Amino acid sequence: MAGIKRVLRNVTPKSPQSKSSEDFGAQGAPLNIQHPFYFGFLAASGALVAVTFLRALQSASQVFVLIIISLFLAMGLNPAVEYLQSRKLKRGGSVAIVVIAALLVIVLFALVVVPPVFSQANELIDSAPQLIDSLKNNRTLAELNNQYGVIDTLQGKFESWISDGQIFTGAFGGVVGVGRTVLSGAFSTLTVLVLTLYFLSSLPSVTRIFYRLAPASRRERVSRIGDAIISRVGSFVGSQVLIASLAAVFVFVLALGLNLPYAAALAMVILFVALIPLIGHFIGASIVILVALTESPSKALLALILYTLYVQIENYIITPRIMKRTLSIPGLVTIVAALLGTSLLGLVGGLLAVPIAAAILLIMDEVVFPKTDNA
Repeated sequence: MAGIKRVLRNVTPKSPQSKSSEDFGAQGAPLNIQHPFYFGFLAASGALVAVTFLRALQSASQVFVLIIISLFLAMGLNPAVEYLQSRKLKRGGSVAIVVIAALLVIVLFALVVVPPVFSQANELIDSAPQLIDSLKNNRTLAELNNQYGVIDTLQGKFESWISDGQIFTGAFGGVVGVGRTVLSGAFSTLTVLVLTLYFLSSLPSVTRIFYRLAPASRRERVSRIGDAIISRVGSFVGSQVLIASLAAVFVFVLALGLNLPYAAALAMVILFVALIPLIGHFIGASIVILVALTESPSKALLALILYTLYVQIENYIITPRIMKRTLSIPGLVTIVAALLGTSLLGLVGGLLAVPIAAAILLIMDEVVFPKTDNA
Protein backbone atom coordinates (compact mmCIF):
# COMPACT_ATOMS: atom_id res chain seq x y z
CA MET A 1 0.00 0.00 0.00
CA ALA A 2 2.82 2.38 0.87
CA GLY A 3 4.54 1.49 -2.40
CA ILE A 4 1.46 2.33 -4.42
CA LYS A 5 1.17 5.73 -2.71
CA ARG A 6 4.85 6.42 -3.39
CA VAL A 7 4.41 5.57 -7.10
CA LEU A 8 1.34 7.80 -7.42
CA ARG A 9 3.14 10.65 -5.67
CA ASN A 10 6.02 10.40 -8.10
CA VAL A 11 3.74 10.19 -11.17
CA THR A 12 1.24 12.91 -10.16
CA PRO A 13 2.42 16.38 -11.30
CA LYS A 14 2.90 19.04 -8.70
CA SER A 15 0.19 21.64 -8.30
CA PRO A 16 0.91 25.28 -9.24
CA GLN A 17 0.82 26.20 -5.56
CA SER A 18 3.89 24.04 -4.90
CA LYS A 19 5.92 26.07 -7.36
CA SER A 20 7.83 29.03 -6.16
CA SER A 21 5.98 32.28 -6.70
CA GLU A 22 7.21 34.23 -9.71
CA ASP A 23 8.31 37.83 -9.43
CA PHE A 24 6.00 40.09 -11.46
CA GLY A 25 7.44 43.32 -10.15
CA ALA A 26 6.49 45.69 -7.37
CA GLN A 27 2.93 46.96 -7.09
CA GLY A 28 2.41 50.49 -8.28
CA ALA A 29 0.64 53.29 -6.52
CA PRO A 30 -3.20 53.19 -6.58
CA LEU A 31 -4.96 55.15 -9.29
CA ASN A 32 -5.74 58.74 -8.45
CA ILE A 33 -9.51 58.83 -8.70
CA GLN A 34 -9.42 62.61 -8.40
CA HIS A 35 -7.38 62.96 -11.60
CA PRO A 36 -9.34 64.85 -14.32
CA PHE A 37 -8.67 62.14 -16.91
CA TYR A 38 -10.02 59.41 -14.63
CA PHE A 39 -13.11 61.45 -13.80
CA GLY A 40 -13.71 62.31 -17.44
CA PHE A 41 -13.34 58.69 -18.51
CA LEU A 42 -15.84 57.51 -15.90
CA ALA A 43 -18.28 60.31 -16.78
CA ALA A 44 -18.05 59.55 -20.50
CA SER A 45 -18.50 55.82 -19.89
CA GLY A 46 -21.50 56.44 -17.66
CA ALA A 47 -23.09 58.76 -20.22
CA LEU A 48 -22.50 56.20 -23.00
CA VAL A 49 -24.08 53.42 -20.94
CA ALA A 50 -27.04 55.67 -20.05
CA VAL A 51 -27.65 56.68 -23.67
CA THR A 52 -27.43 53.06 -24.83
CA PHE A 53 -29.82 51.96 -22.12
CA LEU A 54 -32.32 54.73 -22.94
CA ARG A 55 -32.22 53.86 -26.64
CA ALA A 56 -32.80 50.21 -25.81
CA LEU A 57 -35.79 51.19 -23.67
CA GLN A 58 -37.09 53.44 -26.45
CA SER A 59 -36.86 50.66 -29.04
CA ALA A 60 -38.70 48.28 -26.71
CA SER A 61 -41.09 50.87 -25.28
CA GLN A 62 -44.20 49.14 -26.59
CA VAL A 63 -43.18 45.87 -24.92
CA PHE A 64 -42.57 47.67 -21.61
CA VAL A 65 -45.97 49.35 -21.88
CA LEU A 66 -47.64 45.96 -22.35
CA ILE A 67 -45.73 44.56 -19.35
CA ILE A 68 -46.72 47.53 -17.18
CA ILE A 69 -50.38 47.23 -18.20
CA SER A 70 -50.35 43.50 -17.49
CA LEU A 71 -48.72 43.97 -14.09
CA PHE A 72 -51.18 46.72 -13.24
CA LEU A 73 -54.14 44.53 -14.19
CA ALA A 74 -52.72 41.62 -12.20
CA MET A 75 -52.36 43.75 -9.08
CA GLY A 76 -55.84 45.11 -9.64
CA LEU A 77 -57.38 41.64 -9.88
CA ASN A 78 -55.30 40.29 -6.99
CA PRO A 79 -57.78 41.37 -4.24
CA ALA A 80 -60.53 39.32 -5.90
CA VAL A 81 -58.18 36.32 -6.06
CA GLU A 82 -57.24 36.72 -2.39
CA TYR A 83 -60.92 36.95 -1.47
CA LEU A 84 -61.60 33.64 -3.19
CA GLN A 85 -58.54 32.15 -1.50
CA SER A 86 -59.99 33.15 1.87
CA ARG A 87 -62.98 30.98 0.92
CA LYS A 88 -60.74 27.87 0.99
CA LEU A 89 -59.98 27.87 -2.75
CA LYS A 90 -56.52 27.29 -4.20
CA ARG A 91 -54.81 30.15 -5.98
CA GLY A 92 -54.95 28.44 -9.37
CA GLY A 93 -58.71 27.96 -9.15
CA SER A 94 -59.21 31.50 -7.84
CA VAL A 95 -57.18 32.95 -10.72
CA ALA A 96 -59.19 30.92 -13.23
CA ILE A 97 -62.51 32.13 -11.81
CA VAL A 98 -61.44 35.80 -11.79
CA VAL A 99 -60.00 35.69 -15.32
CA ILE A 100 -63.08 33.92 -16.72
CA ALA A 101 -65.34 36.48 -15.04
CA ALA A 102 -63.33 39.35 -16.55
CA LEU A 103 -63.48 37.75 -20.00
CA LEU A 104 -67.24 37.27 -19.67
CA VAL A 105 -67.63 40.98 -18.93
CA ILE A 106 -65.61 41.84 -22.05
CA VAL A 107 -67.65 39.44 -24.19
CA LEU A 108 -70.88 40.90 -22.78
CA PHE A 109 -69.63 44.37 -23.65
CA ALA A 110 -68.92 43.27 -27.22
CA LEU A 111 -72.31 41.59 -27.61
CA VAL A 112 -74.23 44.56 -26.22
CA VAL A 113 -72.29 47.42 -27.82
CA VAL A 114 -71.01 46.20 -31.20
CA PRO A 115 -74.39 45.48 -32.90
CA PRO A 116 -75.86 48.93 -32.08
CA VAL A 117 -72.66 50.60 -33.27
CA PHE A 118 -72.79 48.85 -36.64
CA SER A 119 -76.51 49.48 -37.02
CA GLN A 120 -76.07 53.18 -36.20
CA ALA A 121 -73.17 53.37 -38.67
CA ASN A 122 -75.26 51.75 -41.40
CA GLU A 123 -78.14 54.13 -40.68
CA LEU A 124 -75.75 57.08 -40.89
CA ILE A 125 -74.35 55.88 -44.21
CA ASP A 126 -77.85 55.31 -45.61
CA SER A 127 -79.11 58.71 -44.48
CA ALA A 128 -75.95 60.60 -45.51
CA PRO A 129 -77.25 61.55 -49.00
CA GLN A 130 -80.42 63.00 -47.47
CA LEU A 131 -78.36 64.95 -44.92
CA ILE A 132 -76.21 66.38 -47.69
CA ASP A 133 -79.30 67.37 -49.69
CA SER A 134 -80.75 69.05 -46.61
CA LEU A 135 -77.57 71.12 -46.31
CA LYS A 136 -78.16 72.47 -49.79
CA ASN A 137 -81.57 73.76 -48.73
CA ASN A 138 -79.94 76.13 -46.25
CA ARG A 139 -79.55 79.55 -47.87
CA THR A 140 -76.18 80.38 -46.31
CA LEU A 141 -74.69 76.97 -47.05
CA ALA A 142 -76.13 77.07 -50.57
CA GLU A 143 -74.35 80.39 -51.25
CA LEU A 144 -71.08 78.97 -49.90
CA ASN A 145 -71.55 75.92 -52.09
CA ASN A 146 -72.13 78.09 -55.17
CA GLN A 147 -68.94 80.05 -54.48
CA TYR A 148 -66.60 77.33 -53.20
CA GLY A 149 -68.34 74.05 -53.98
CA VAL A 150 -67.95 72.71 -50.43
CA ILE A 151 -71.08 70.57 -50.36
CA ASP A 152 -70.53 69.28 -53.90
CA THR A 153 -66.99 68.23 -52.96
CA LEU A 154 -68.25 66.50 -49.82
CA GLN A 155 -70.95 64.72 -51.80
CA GLY A 156 -68.47 63.57 -54.43
CA LYS A 157 -66.04 62.27 -51.80
CA PHE A 158 -68.78 60.40 -50.00
CA GLU A 159 -70.08 58.79 -53.19
CA SER A 160 -66.56 57.70 -54.17
CA TRP A 161 -65.96 56.20 -50.72
CA ILE A 162 -69.21 54.27 -50.83
CA SER A 163 -68.79 53.06 -54.40
CA ASP A 164 -65.12 52.03 -53.96
CA GLY A 165 -65.49 50.69 -50.41
CA GLN A 166 -62.83 53.08 -49.08
CA ILE A 167 -64.78 54.58 -46.20
CA PHE A 168 -63.16 52.24 -43.68
CA THR A 169 -59.91 51.27 -45.39
CA GLY A 170 -58.97 54.89 -45.98
CA ALA A 171 -59.08 55.60 -42.26
CA PHE A 172 -56.31 53.04 -41.65
CA GLY A 173 -54.11 53.69 -44.67
CA GLY A 174 -55.56 51.15 -47.06
CA VAL A 175 -56.15 47.43 -46.87
CA VAL A 176 -52.62 46.79 -45.62
CA GLY A 177 -53.13 49.36 -42.88
CA VAL A 178 -56.36 47.69 -41.80
CA GLY A 179 -54.66 44.29 -41.64
CA ARG A 180 -51.69 45.71 -39.75
CA THR A 181 -53.96 47.46 -37.24
CA VAL A 182 -56.08 44.36 -36.66
CA LEU A 183 -53.05 42.08 -36.24
CA SER A 184 -51.27 44.53 -33.95
CA GLY A 185 -54.34 44.98 -31.78
CA ALA A 186 -54.96 41.24 -31.58
CA PHE A 187 -51.31 40.52 -30.72
CA SER A 188 -51.24 43.23 -28.04
CA THR A 189 -54.51 41.99 -26.53
CA LEU A 190 -53.31 38.39 -26.46
CA THR A 191 -49.97 39.44 -24.96
CA VAL A 192 -51.64 41.45 -22.20
CA LEU A 193 -54.02 38.58 -21.46
CA VAL A 194 -51.24 35.98 -21.21
CA LEU A 195 -48.93 38.22 -19.15
CA THR A 196 -51.78 39.17 -16.81
CA LEU A 197 -52.56 35.49 -16.28
CA TYR A 198 -48.91 34.69 -15.51
CA PHE A 199 -48.44 37.70 -13.23
CA LEU A 200 -51.67 36.97 -11.38
CA SER A 201 -50.87 33.29 -10.82
CA SER A 202 -47.25 33.87 -9.74
CA LEU A 203 -47.57 37.21 -7.95
CA PRO A 204 -46.74 35.86 -4.45
CA SER A 205 -43.63 34.01 -5.64
CA VAL A 206 -42.44 37.00 -7.69
CA THR A 207 -42.84 39.37 -4.74
CA ARG A 208 -40.95 36.95 -2.47
CA ILE A 209 -38.03 36.96 -4.91
CA PHE A 210 -37.91 40.74 -4.94
CA TYR A 211 -38.22 40.93 -1.16
CA ARG A 212 -35.13 38.71 -0.81
CA LEU A 213 -33.09 41.48 -2.41
CA ALA A 214 -33.55 43.48 0.80
CA PRO A 215 -31.26 42.79 3.80
CA ALA A 216 -32.53 40.15 6.21
CA SER A 217 -32.82 42.66 9.02
CA ARG A 218 -35.19 44.84 6.98
CA ARG A 219 -36.87 42.18 4.85
CA GLU A 220 -40.01 41.88 6.96
CA ARG A 221 -40.64 45.62 6.93
CA VAL A 222 -39.94 45.85 3.18
CA SER A 223 -42.31 42.96 2.51
CA ARG A 224 -45.07 44.58 4.55
CA ILE A 225 -44.67 47.90 2.72
CA GLY A 226 -44.60 46.10 -0.64
CA ASP A 227 -47.75 44.13 0.16
CA ALA A 228 -49.44 47.37 1.24
CA ILE A 229 -48.49 49.00 -2.09
CA ILE A 230 -49.93 46.05 -4.04
CA SER A 231 -53.08 46.26 -1.91
CA ARG A 232 -53.41 49.97 -2.68
CA VAL A 233 -53.12 49.32 -6.41
CA GLY A 234 -55.90 46.75 -6.10
CA SER A 235 -57.98 49.22 -4.10
CA PHE A 236 -57.47 51.84 -6.81
CA VAL A 237 -58.68 49.47 -9.53
CA GLY A 238 -61.70 48.53 -7.43
CA SER A 239 -62.44 52.19 -6.78
CA GLN A 240 -62.23 53.03 -10.48
CA VAL A 241 -64.58 50.17 -11.34
CA LEU A 242 -67.04 51.35 -8.66
CA ILE A 243 -66.95 54.95 -9.95
CA ALA A 244 -67.37 53.78 -13.56
CA SER A 245 -70.29 51.57 -12.52
CA LEU A 246 -72.03 54.53 -10.89
CA ALA A 247 -71.54 56.53 -14.09
CA ALA A 248 -72.94 53.65 -16.16
CA VAL A 249 -76.03 53.45 -13.93
CA PHE A 250 -76.54 57.21 -14.28
CA VAL A 251 -76.30 57.07 -18.09
CA PHE A 252 -78.69 54.10 -18.19
CA VAL A 253 -81.27 56.00 -16.12
CA LEU A 254 -80.67 59.14 -18.22
CA ALA A 255 -81.21 57.22 -21.46
CA LEU A 256 -84.40 55.68 -20.15
CA GLY A 257 -85.65 59.04 -18.91
CA LEU A 258 -84.99 60.76 -22.25
CA ASN A 259 -86.23 57.72 -24.19
CA LEU A 260 -82.91 57.36 -26.03
CA PRO A 261 -82.18 54.26 -28.12
CA TYR A 262 -79.72 51.59 -26.97
CA ALA A 263 -79.76 52.53 -23.27
CA ALA A 264 -77.96 49.33 -22.23
CA ALA A 265 -75.29 49.79 -24.90
CA LEU A 266 -74.66 53.39 -23.79
CA ALA A 267 -74.31 52.23 -20.19
CA MET A 268 -71.77 49.56 -21.19
CA VAL A 269 -69.78 52.10 -23.21
CA ILE A 270 -69.68 54.49 -20.25
CA LEU A 271 -68.61 51.61 -17.97
CA PHE A 272 -65.43 51.23 -20.01
CA VAL A 273 -64.64 54.79 -21.10
CA ALA A 274 -65.13 56.10 -17.55
CA LEU A 275 -62.05 54.08 -16.55
CA ILE A 276 -59.94 56.41 -18.68
CA PRO A 277 -58.72 59.29 -16.50
CA LEU A 278 -59.46 62.92 -17.41
CA ILE A 279 -60.79 62.33 -20.95
CA GLY A 280 -63.05 59.34 -20.26
CA HIS A 281 -66.16 61.36 -19.46
CA PHE A 282 -65.47 63.71 -22.37
CA ILE A 283 -65.63 60.71 -24.71
CA GLY A 284 -68.69 59.33 -22.94
CA ALA A 285 -70.52 62.66 -23.00
CA SER A 286 -69.81 63.07 -26.70
CA ILE A 287 -71.30 59.64 -27.46
CA VAL A 288 -74.40 60.24 -25.34
CA ILE A 289 -74.99 63.70 -26.82
CA LEU A 290 -74.60 62.43 -30.39
CA VAL A 291 -77.13 59.67 -29.75
CA ALA A 292 -79.51 62.19 -28.16
CA LEU A 293 -79.00 64.53 -31.10
CA THR A 294 -80.42 61.86 -33.42
CA GLU A 295 -83.68 62.20 -31.48
CA SER A 296 -83.95 65.98 -31.04
CA PRO A 297 -81.75 69.00 -30.22
CA SER A 298 -83.66 69.59 -26.98
CA LYS A 299 -82.84 66.08 -25.75
CA ALA A 300 -79.21 66.62 -26.66
CA LEU A 301 -79.09 69.90 -24.70
CA LEU A 302 -80.77 68.29 -21.69
CA ALA A 303 -78.37 65.33 -21.84
CA LEU A 304 -75.41 67.76 -21.97
CA ILE A 305 -76.63 69.67 -18.90
CA LEU A 306 -77.40 66.57 -16.83
CA TYR A 307 -74.18 64.76 -17.78
CA THR A 308 -72.10 67.85 -16.98
CA LEU A 309 -73.82 68.15 -13.61
CA TYR A 310 -73.10 64.49 -12.84
CA VAL A 311 -69.43 64.86 -13.80
CA GLN A 312 -69.05 67.78 -11.41
CA ILE A 313 -70.67 65.76 -8.62
CA GLU A 314 -68.37 62.84 -9.36
CA ASN A 315 -65.22 64.96 -9.50
CA TYR A 316 -65.82 66.93 -6.31
CA ILE A 317 -67.87 64.56 -4.13
CA ILE A 318 -67.80 60.90 -5.21
CA THR A 319 -64.20 60.42 -6.38
CA PRO A 320 -62.42 62.26 -3.51
CA ARG A 321 -64.43 60.37 -0.88
CA ILE A 322 -63.88 56.96 -2.45
CA MET A 323 -60.17 57.59 -3.10
CA LYS A 324 -59.60 58.96 0.38
CA ARG A 325 -61.27 55.93 1.94
CA THR A 326 -59.55 53.26 -0.20
CA LEU A 327 -56.15 54.86 -0.90
CA SER A 328 -55.88 57.33 2.00
CA ILE A 329 -54.79 60.17 -0.27
CA PRO A 330 -56.32 63.66 -0.55
CA GLY A 331 -58.50 64.46 -3.52
CA LEU A 332 -56.14 67.21 -4.70
CA VAL A 333 -53.28 64.71 -4.91
CA THR A 334 -55.50 62.42 -7.02
CA ILE A 335 -56.25 65.14 -9.56
CA VAL A 336 -52.67 66.45 -9.73
CA ALA A 337 -51.23 62.93 -10.08
CA ALA A 338 -53.64 62.10 -12.90
CA LEU A 339 -52.75 65.32 -14.73
CA LEU A 340 -49.00 64.76 -14.41
CA GLY A 341 -49.20 61.08 -15.34
CA THR A 342 -51.29 61.77 -18.42
CA SER A 343 -48.96 64.54 -19.60
CA LEU A 344 -45.88 62.32 -19.16
CA LEU A 345 -47.00 58.89 -20.38
CA GLY A 346 -50.46 59.43 -21.84
CA LEU A 347 -53.22 56.98 -21.00
CA VAL A 348 -50.91 54.51 -19.26
CA GLY A 349 -49.45 57.29 -17.13
CA GLY A 350 -52.91 58.49 -16.16
CA LEU A 351 -53.89 55.00 -15.07
CA LEU A 352 -50.72 54.44 -13.04
CA ALA A 353 -50.33 57.93 -11.57
CA VAL A 354 -52.82 57.63 -8.70
CA PRO A 355 -51.61 54.27 -7.30
CA ILE A 356 -47.99 55.43 -7.68
CA ALA A 357 -48.88 58.57 -5.73
CA ALA A 358 -50.50 56.40 -3.06
CA ALA A 359 -47.37 54.23 -2.89
CA ILE A 360 -45.13 57.29 -2.57
CA LEU A 361 -47.28 58.66 0.26
CA LEU A 362 -47.13 55.28 2.01
CA ILE A 363 -43.32 55.18 1.75
CA MET A 364 -43.10 58.75 3.04
CA ASP A 365 -45.37 57.92 6.00
CA GLU A 366 -43.40 54.81 6.92
CA VAL A 367 -39.82 55.79 6.04
CA VAL A 368 -39.28 59.51 5.47
CA PHE A 369 -41.54 61.16 8.04
CA PRO A 370 -40.37 59.03 11.03
CA LYS A 371 -36.77 60.06 10.31
CA THR A 372 -37.68 63.75 10.06
CA ASP A 373 -39.81 63.56 13.23
CA ASN A 374 -36.95 62.00 15.19
CA ALA A 375 -34.30 64.34 13.80
